[in-house]
Amino acid sequence: MSLLEIIILLPLIAALAIWLGAPARTTSVGVSVLNLIMVLGLLFQFKSASVGKSGFAFESARTVLENPSISFGVGADGVALIMALLTVLVAFAAVWQISDDKPGIYHIASQLIAGGALGAFLCTDVFFIYAFHELALIPTFLMIALHGHGDAENCRSVAWKTTIYLGAGSLVLLAGLAWVVLEFSGGGQLTFDLNALRAQAATSPLPADKQAQIFLVLLIGFGTLVSLFPFHSWAAPAYATAPTPVAMLHSGVLKKFGLYGLLRIAMPLLPQAIHVAWLQEALLFMLLGNVLVIGLVTINQKRLDDVLANSSVMHMGYIFLGLAAGTEIALRGAVMLMFAHGISIALLFALAGRLRSQIGTLELNKLGGLGAHAPAFTILFAFGAFASIGLPGLANFAGEVMIFVGSFTNFGSAQFTSLQWTVVLALWGVVMSAVYMLRAYRHIFHGTASAGLFMTDSSLSQRFPLVLLAAALLIVGCCPWLLLGLIKSDLVAGISAAAAH
Repeated sequence: MSLLEIIILLPLIAALAIWLGAPARTTSVGVSVLNLIMVLGLLFQFKSASVGKSGFAFESARTVLENPSISFGVGADGVALIMALLTVLVAFAAVWQISDDKPGIYHIASQLIAGGALGAFLCTDVFFIYAFHELALIPTFLMIALHGHGDAENCRSVAWKTTIYLGAGSLVLLAGLAWVVLEFSGGGQLTFDLNALRAQAATSPLPADKQAQIFLVLLIGFGTLVSLFPFHSWAAPAYATAPTPVAMLHSGVLKKFGLYGLLRIAMPLLPQAIHVAWLQEALLFMLLGNVLVIGLVTINQKRLDDVLANSSVMHMGYIFLGLAAGTEIALRGAVMLMFAHGISIALLFALAGRLRSQIGTLELNKLGGLGAHAPAFTILFAFGAFASIGLPGLANFAGEVMIFVGSFTNFGSAQFTSLQWTVVLALWGVVMSAVYMLRAYRHIFHGTASAGLFMTDSSLSQRFPLVLLAAALLIVGCCPWLLLGLIKSDLVAGISAAAAH
């Protein structure tokens, strides 16, 4: 069994073991630490393992069906390993946040979400990429309905809304993936192998208009999972209501599957589609909805969890901007921002959960003066908040700058195109991010609480995984080449080169 298969299956085995009676916290934390070590090991081996390879490293495959051709195939390139690193970091921090008084279902759900996300990122068969993501969605729905924050009726309502939206998005996505398989199976036996589909797309590309039609279906499917405007209204209530570890894993990790799917499946197979005028303009309009409309909605929020949930939806617009630009630097920036946003929003949701458990409220007008009582909490929150704003020196800044600069690459016209105007308008999102994050920071940590509420710092051992997330933001922000080196000459170069022809 390959190491990638072990990394995917270990959380699923841990969930089963906990369900059968194994010690929940010990099993969950132990598996998360082990997976983190193994992924870090793969990162160190990746450069030598990928020498002379244009596709995936660490590949292996186990045949499931001969006709149609379906196999449990795994493999990793730089983008997949970055997403795997994001998953294991957030999973480790999420399970560490689960207190001893919580039932084992918290650990089971966390491991299922982590295992599903790892399977979606590391599999090279379209069937299993889709199946693992669907596996990860199920515990999300159940945990919101059964253990969400707030009254039971509201939790069930949010869970149903999330289920309907994501279920509909998954059905649209399934139709798009089936269309891709039918078009790129080479006219013979159907295959779900991503390498075979890419080879067929390279030798027999579809006309640009047809690429755009298929891409639109995939965009709606993947976009709903990412909360692309106007398919976004499920996301903020779901994140604000979900238990803290589920909110961390879904908003920080699982949400990136839609973006990863566009990068991994849609754009390599349909490289001309994103540059078809009507499709690009539609995408630009939708991503501006994420940045500007949801940005204004976020400014109007009165609770910290609502601020964070809507902020997560808003920041997806920047990543879609990188995809719309389609240049190599913008696509690399999009991958960088996917990682950075996942770390920063997971950190902020973890801290919001800690605040809720100690004080009992997240209403901003009831908070204040916490900086004097909990200095470590204050510093950690600053890392997450300032990263979200895009402060230089933290990981989000590097990704955003690359996206903005990459959107102006090859800008040879005397007049702005719709893409460049979109960048100008999207820059206002940075201002709005600063407004709502700095306002939230002032409400929570400065002044005095009108309700007389205060909290104390948790122990060093409890803070350790959150310090690890903050350190990841700082290290990647100061040394972005650590991640960019993994995706150098990777799939993004192929996408931008193919689109140029």
